[in-house]
Amino acid sequence: MINMNSQELNYLVYRYLHESGFTHTAFTLGYEAALNKSTIDGNLVPPGALVTFVRKGIQYLELEANLSCNDSDIDEDFSFIQPIDLITKNVYELQQMINEKKQNAQKAKTREKNKGNREPEQEHSREKDKESSREKEKEIEQEHVREREKERQRVREREREKKMEIEIHQEREKEKQIRDKERELEREKVEREKDKAKQKEKEKKNEDLDDAHREEDKTQVKQEENATTEGPEPMEVDNNSTPLSSLIPNSDVTVLEGHTSEVFVCAWSPTGSLLASGSGDSTARIWTVGDGPCSSNSQKGPLDVAVLKHYRGRTNDKSKDVTTLDWNSEGTLLATGSYDGQARIWSKDGELVNTLAKHKGPIFSLKWNKKGDYLLSGSVDKTAIVWDIKTGEWKQQFEFHAAPTLDVDWRNNVSFATCSTDNMIYVCKVGDNRPVKTFAGHQGEVNAIKWDPTGTLLASCSDDSTAKIWSLKQDTCLHDLKEHTKVHRIKYFSYIL
Repeated sequence: MINMNSQELNYLVYRYLHESGFTHTAFTLGYEAALNKSTIDGNLVPPGALVTFVRKGIQYLELEANLSCNDSDIDEDFSFIQPIDLITKNVYELQQMINEKKQNAQKAKTREKNKGNREPEQEHSREKDKESSREKEKEIEQEHVREREKERQRVREREREKKMEIEIHQEREKEKQIRDKERELEREKVEREKDKAKQKEKEKKNEDLDDAHREEDKTQVKQEENATTEGPEPMEVDNNSTPLSSLIPNSDVTVLEGHTSEVFVCAWSPTGSLLASGSGDSTARIWTVGDGPCSSNSQKGPLDVAVLKHYRGRTNDKSKDVTTLDWNSEGTLLATGSYDGQARIWSKDGELVNTLAKHKGPIFSLKWNKKGDYLLSGSVDKTAIVWDIKTGEWKQQFEFHAAPTLDVDWRNNVSFATCSTDNMIYVCKVGDNRPVKTFAGHQGEVNAIKWDPTGTLLASCSDDSTAKIWSLKQDTCLHDLKEHTKVHRIKYFSYIL
C-alpha cells in the first residue's frame, strides 16, 4: 500500500481549496503548513486530485467489504454501499450490512415460490375484492344520486328565494308608486288649499263690496220712504253728495307699488310708521310710511321700502309665496311664513336673522307671544310648532289636528289655541303633551280664532256660517252667532259707552 505523508495531504487540500475558489482559506493553509518550502512539483498534480483520491478510497472500501464474503455469491449479490456508510463504518460493520441484504434477498425468493402455491386462493380473494368493489361503486352511485337530488332541491330553493325577492321588489315598487301617488295627491290638496285661501280672500273682498252696496241701497230706500210717508217733516237729503265709497279724496290715498303679484297680508309695526306686506311674488316688503297728509309725503319722493326676498333663483316660484306675517311686541323683529313651509325672522331693516325649518307643508298662520321669546306657527302639515327665538330651534311640536291648521293665537306667554279644517279647536300649553281644552261644535272648517284681551274668552269663525264664543269653564260655546253666510275673519275691539 502506498503511504501519504501529511505534507502531501496538506498540498492536496490546498489545491482543492484553491480550485474551489476559497482563495483566502487556501492562502492561510499554505502559509501555516509552509507549503512554499515543499519540494512537491505542482505541475505533476492533476486538477481535482483530492476528490479523485477520496472517490477511489471509497470504492476500495466497498470492494473490500464485498470480497470478504463467500466467493460464490459475489456476482449475484454484489451491491454498492452508500458513501456515507463507507466513511462512517468499519469493514466489519459493512460486512454485517451486506449479509442482512443477502438474507432479505433470500426471503424474497422464498415468498415468490410460495406465491405460486397461493394463486387459487389469491384468485378467490380477487373475486371477493371485485365483489366488494362493485358494492362500493354501487353505494357511491347511490350517494351520487342523493347528492344530485340534494342539488336539485337547492336549485329549487334558490329559485323560490329568487321568486320571493322578485315579489318583494314588485311589492316595494307598488308601495313606492302608492307613496308617489299620495305625495301627488297631497301636493294637489295643498294647491287646492292655496286656491281656496285665495278664493276666500276674494269672496271676503266681494262681500265687503256687497255690504257697502247694500248700505247704499238701504240709505236710498229710507230716503224714498221719508219722502212718501205722512208725518213729521222729513230730514233734508243732499242728493248731490258723493257716494260713501268716494268720500276719501285721491289726494289722501297713498298707493304702495312694488309687488308683482297678489298681496295676501299686511301688518303695521306696533312702535313706528312701518308697514309690512306679504305677496305671491315670493317677497315681503317693509314700507316706511311718514306721518301727515299723503300729498306732503308724495312730494318728498318715493317711499323707503326694504324688500325681503324669500327666493334665491327664480322670482316666480310659487312655493315661496308669503302667506302670513307678524311683528313682535317691540316692533324690532318681523316673522314671515311662506308656502315652502319655512318661517323666517327679519330685522326691521330687512336683514334676515334666522330661518326656521321644521314644517312639511305651507305655513298659514304665525304669531309672536307678548314676551317675544316664542313664535307660534300653524301649517298645512296638521301641526303647530312653538319656536324658541333665543336658540333658533323648535321648542315643541303639537300634532293634534287631523287636517291642515288654519290659524293660531296666543292666550298668554305659554298658552295658545289652534283651529283647523277638521272643525276642531284645541287649547294647548307649552310643555304639555295633551290639549288643555278641546272645543267641538263647528260644522265646517274653522277659519280663524281670537282670544279676548283678558284671555278668558275665545272667538272662532267657520265655513258653517257661524261665529262662536267659547269659555275655558265649559265645553259648549257661550254664544252662537248665526247671521253670517260665511265667516273668514274675527276680531275683538273695545268701545267706550
